[in-house]
Amino acid sequence: MSNKPRKKKKKRKTKKNSSGETVEDNDLEDIDSLLERIEDPRLAPQSQGGITTDSRPLLYVEHRNLNPENELKRYFGARAVLGDQRPRQRQRQYVRSMWLTAPKNTWPRYSKTGITMQLLDTRRGVQHFTFEHHREYQQVQFKFLDAVESMDPNNIVLLLQMSPYHVDSLLQLSDVCRMQEDQEMARDLIERALYSLECAFHPVFSLTSGTCRLDYRRPENRAFFLALFKHLMFLEKRGCPRTALEFCKLILSLDPENDPLCVLLLIDFLSLRAREYTFLTRLFQEWESHRNLSQLPNFAFSVPLAYFFLSQQEERPELERSQARERAARLIQLALIMFPSVLMPLLDHCSVQPDARVASHPFFGLNAQISQSPALNQLTSLYVGRTHALWKDPAVMAWLEPHVHEVLRMVEAQDVLVQEAEHKRKIRYQSAPRNIYRHIILSEMKEATAALPLEVTSQPVMGFDPLPPLDSIVSYTRPERTSLPSNESTLSLFFRSLLPNFNLQGDIRHDGDDEAGAAQDLNQGVNRLMAAMRDMLANIQFQEPPRDDNPEGDGDWD
Repeated sequence: MSNKPRKKKKKRKTKKNSSGETVEDNDLEDIDSLLERIEDPRLAPQSQGGITTDSRPLLYVEHRNLNPENELKRYFGARAVLGDQRPRQRQRQYVRSMWLTAPKNTWPRYSKTGITMQLLDTRRGVQHFTFEHHREYQQVQFKFLDAVESMDPNNIVLLLQMSPYHVDSLLQLSDVCRMQEDQEMARDLIERALYSLECAFHPVFSLTSGTCRLDYRRPENRAFFLALFKHLMFLEKRGCPRTALEFCKLILSLDPENDPLCVLLLIDFLSLRAREYTFLTRLFQEWESHRNLSQLPNFAFSVPLAYFFLSQQEERPELERSQARERAARLIQLALIMFPSVLMPLLDHCSVQPDARVASHPFFGLNAQISQSPALNQLTSLYVGRTHALWKDPAVMAWLEPHVHEVLRMVEAQDVLVQEAEHKRKIRYQSAPRNIYRHIILSEMKEATAALPLEVTSQPVMGFDPLPPLDSIVSYTRPERTSLPSNESTLSLFFRSLLPNFNLQGDIRHDGDDEAGAAQDLNQGVNRLMAAMRDMLANIQFQEPPRDDNPEGDGDWD
């Protein structure tokens, strides 16, 4: 990248010369164009052997790939995406340009919220930051917690009318809108939360460098992780997997060692959806030695699938394609040996009937699912539920079939690899770490959610802070409440007892001056609770345990 100083003369935009340099315009638009040229993959060093695309850091984030409009333009063309919109520079007079999301004219006018970001320290080239809540924001946060405990979304709406950029309120109300099938509003609220947080960025905080860290143990930082995660889930559903992958890389770069939202369980799926096969294989190669990615079912199966897709790219040299075929074959066999419980549910989701030998073999049969630990069942269920559509391609199934038969031959020959894998399954996966539970809850994958343990499902889970870390670093605490809602019914008391900060001894009942109004509010609250209970009970599905005397049980697995 050129480090030449800016030219003092203001010149009009000119074409770039043979070296790729440009003459700057007097408009801010040239900054975007410069960054796009810097980040142009055609200007990056090419790889040898098809393993890496360039010499940039693995988790390097490209600004242009954070904008879903750029991806949609590639699919449908600029005219279809932008329509009659005016050029971007026309809007810059009114709103501040951001990287994470585009501000909308329909949003409330932004003013400082009381969130700032501080640089804590720099260690070995890595900068550690934290968000901070000033006193005025803390007061809003306390009101938000009161609104959550009231179990009335209208109270959160009222709070947002007073503080339209309070982040946790935006996250929580987004969940409410999503449950009510208002996807557009739910997505808009998440984007507004991202905008609020980006406005608080420290001047040296970088989204792209991959060297800026945020500690998830600090409650002030969690909203940023969660907003990014919810945003990328919306992007993936909108058909923007490449943009979602870039946000996934951003989340991972904020805390790659601890990965608090366990996006490693998602990044392979987004890489395959975005056809970024080389990135996935590079991630596996660089991280396998110290992160044991092959011990995660999603990497064990997705990486050989990526190599298979690379081997099908005719524009690649035949040597690269041959190497990719060999690696795909070796890795898919290891995956089937290590995680045999994946095959039959995967085929079932793909509506593929296995042949008689595979269907009747005990290695891939029902015992493979029953005998594995609950923690491993959560991982395999999550992978199958999330990625089965990628395996439906007839070419993929044709590639998979001979490797399944080869694994059965190794099993019957009592190959040492099969015995080692069985031993590993028994001693590992005894219990899942908290970040995996958090990921499953946020992903809302029915197959995996049904496998969550009772200690997770029996506690209240708040959308603005699901399963907070047990070693949280608390910088300020909520003051004790001196009074609580009067004339509470047993039902209301029961629901409130499920929430954090419940204190029965702190209940001080007061006779209100307007008992009629209180009674009306109470009746409305009970009606809302009963409606919520009806919805909850209507959606509960009880999963019966497998029974030996079920005459149809074997037929389902054949």
